[in-house]
Amino acid sequence: METLDAVSALGALAQEHRLAVFRMLVKAGLDGMPAGEIADELGVPASSMSFHLAQLNRAGLVTQRRESRSLIYTADFDRMNGLLAYLIEDCCQGRPEVCAPTAEAVSRAACCTPPQKKRARK
Repeated sequence: METLDAVSALGALAQEHRLAVFRMLVKAGLDGMPAGEIADELGVPASSMSFHLAQLNRAGLVTQRRESRSLIYTADFDRMNGLLAYLIEDCCQGRPEVCAPTAEAVSRAACCTPPQKKRARK
């Protein structure tokens, strides 16, 4: 990941609602969630949620797909893992024990696909 990409991703996450959305989508796994459901669960007006989702999409942290009349958003796990790897890339300068737990977690996340979670559609 390039520095400007990391800045863009971190900037998108540096807002309370966008961070909450991204964390919610990570939990939702590969099935993702409809935009309306995300807005309802966070208590954010649809127009505001649309803005936040667009910011996350522009930063490459989420993807969207259309299912019938709904837009389904999913966390981009490759991008998330790339950002985490970028953040710890030069960690510890000779003291790997400081970053070892984080590096191991990122490594496990990068090699594993999140479980699909079946969601009841409203």
